[in-house]
Amino acid sequence: MPESMKGMRILTVARLFFLLVVIPLLLISSLVAFSIIRFGGISKTGTMVALDQKAQQEISVRATDLAQNIADFLRERQRDILVATILPATPESAKSFLATKVQELWVKKDGEIVKELYPLYTEMSFIDANGNELIKIVGGKVVPKEGLVNVSNPANTTYKTEDYFLKAKDLGKGEVYFSPVLGWYVDKASFENGKRFEGIIRMATPLFDKQGFTGVLTLALDMRYLARFTDNIIPTQSGYVLKADVATGDYAFLVDSRGNVIAHPADYHIAGLDPNGVPVAPITPANAEEMKSKGIEVLNYNLLGDLDPALVEVEKEAAAGKSGIKTYELGGDSYVAAYAPVPFYTKDFPKPAGFGWVGMTVDIKKFQEQAKIASEKIEKEGQVWLSTIVLILALAMIILFAIAAILARGINRSLETELPPDALKDLDKEDD
Repeated sequence: MPESMKGMRILTVARLFFLLVVIPLLLISSLVAFSIIRFGGISKTGTMVALDQKAQQEISVRATDLAQNIADFLRERQRDILVATILPATPESAKSFLATKVQELWVKKDGEIVKELYPLYTEMSFIDANGNELIKIVGGKVVPKEGLVNVSNPANTTYKTEDYFLKAKDLGKGEVYFSPVLGWYVDKASFENGKRFEGIIRMATPLFDKQGFTGVLTLALDMRYLARFTDNIIPTQSGYVLKADVATGDYAFLVDSRGNVIAHPADYHIAGLDPNGVPVAPITPANAEEMKSKGIEVLNYNLLGDLDPALVEVEKEAAAGKSGIKTYELGGDSYVAAYAPVPFYTKDFPKPAGFGWVGMTVDIKKFQEQAKIASEKIEKEGQVWLSTIVLILALAMIILFAIAAILARGINRSLETELPPDALKDLDKEDD
């Protein structure tokens, strides 16, 4: 039989093998590759959305937990002053009491952020029924008699306008007055030069004996202990920092029941007092440019108006005792704000607003960065799978063509062996 005839017969067998095996394999492989690419795209998009929602939900939960921790902390301080009412009114007992009330603060020491113990209270005083200070401890030291004053006159108080004696005098046994946050205002220039807000919350409770009202006991809580709840965290990260950076858009803050910011990474936003004890005016739409030019940027969310309408809405929600999360635009950037009311209630902080609320602001880019990392991982895995399939397909094709050639030659040999020469000639003629 001519060699050309043998070649044609081998080619015919190879074609049949290609049609019956190789083409279906190619179709199946193409379908698998398309499915991987499509699934990768869907997974990438779905992952970004899911991570974004999950991250926002985590921030909201964290704000709620933080608000509860602050409320628990304030209740402990309330118990402290009530326990102190049974102490003997002596300098020794007062100093001994204050020495036991210490907690940790994050501070920078030798270039590292460490925890150190500091007193919870900067002041303690026993006051008689007429408002005269009998015993006063400041910074752990007893104030001499010539330094004691009558605090029934607010002008004699530390911040010149405090009325804690008058407020406490009207309370019943076991009730505690909490002042607003008190401290001298720190403007932007001073803050940038390293100065920080130093404030207190003054607590006062009446004292009684069998004859009735005998005076007032006070404690001044170091505001750093409230600020640590928000200053030392970054909402999108675990762990602690000395102070969050407001420029990142990723920080927490604390607002009181009147809408005043009382803890914030940028201390010039904290409501403070001028040298006369008068609250520094907050920013409003009417005075914003003037105040900013002076470096005075006190924030009260009730008064921001069109300057930040989203956070005005947050203030209203929180004041109604609600928690939640809100997305908003500011200065061309998008942010997520999570908020939760602090569930600490007294005569000074009635329901539903309570003590105030915790806010957490996060630049949406932070969420997108996390989602992007996860989606890129999915995309890389998809590319690896696709490359693997292409390699397997190429090897399979080579192997299949080799098998097809071997089969074709084998079939041809079988035909030559088993068929009579005349039959092969007839078969070749039919092929012609």
